[in-house]
Amino acid sequence: MLLEIDHHSGLPIYRQVIAQIRQQIMAGRLSEGEQLMSVRELAAQLRVNPMTISKAYTLLEVEGLLERRRGIGLFVARLRRDQKTRTKAKLLEDILRKAAVTAIQFGIPEEKTQEMLTKLYSKYDSQTRSQSNE
Repeated sequence: MLLEIDHHSGLPIYRQVIAQIRQQIMAGRLSEGEQLMSVRELAAQLRVNPMTISKAYTLLEVEGLLERRRGIGLFVARLRRDQKTRTKAKLLEDILRKAAVTAIQFGIPEEKTQEMLTKLYSKYDSQTRSQSNE
């Protein structure tokens, strides 16, 4: 599991950990049933306080993305298809909200913003399709 912490972002470290693990689960990089690193291992890797990782893991468990197996560790939980779809939509909406606010702040018209998104979507969608055909 590859996580990157930005100590200067202003976002609490536990929230950065939560966001990155959530995104990896939704993207399929962490699959159902996969065991996560122990609190101590991840804290050592990221050079943060173990309580920070414990808090992140606990909140992800409450959210239903992780499940604790007593005496064994934490694992990626089985997600219902609708739960996964809703979570992905929420994550994307959060990203697009930031993009919309930035476009407005920069004075870029809605039509131009939509045009840019459409071009970017087409570009990356075609790259994804060509990579999956290789």
